[in-house]
Amino acid sequence: MSANIPSRPRQVGQRRNFAIVAGQYNPDYVRGLIEHTRAEFLAISPNFNVVVHEVPGAFEIPLVVQEIATRGGVDAIIALGVIIEGETQHAALIATEITRALQQLALAHHIPVIHEVLLLKNEAQAKVRCLDDEINRGTEAARVAARMVQMLGELRNSRTETAGPRSEIRFGR
Repeated sequence: MSANIPSRPRQVGQRRNFAIVAGQYNPDYVRGLIEHTRAEFLAISPNFNVVVHEVPGAFEIPLVVQEIATRGGVDAIIALGVIIEGETQHAALIATEITRALQQLALAHHIPVIHEVLLLKNEAQAKVRCLDDEINRGTEAARVAARMVQMLGELRNSRTETAGPRSEIRFGR
């Protein structure tokens, strides 16, 4: 586990709309992720509007993400959930399909979908990542969402073909 989470982005004055889609299995841990996500958004900008959509479990998250992305009106969507491994491969199968679906939705709808549906080995890992302040994945999700919205806004408003410095490669004379 990396102890380095992205730094807090500069404060944003613009109004932005974010959706959180949260699975309700392991509710204490998911609630910790939601609370940390909301608190971090507030620290980044009081102008951010955050709506939380709760779904029964992690597997249902991509369907609701798809519905939100299709309807539009949000700048980014954050998927939050906690899957704790058991004795079978069920948790890994669920996590793999969620990951695949969320990435496909982000690409298809051209919207940041921040994936913090955590596959964890035990409750000790869940406590550190969901309830503690130091390495909270909800905090990380808010920071990544804000940065992605800023970056995509800059790219979409740019009149140049590329973002950042350009370099030329010349062949021949």
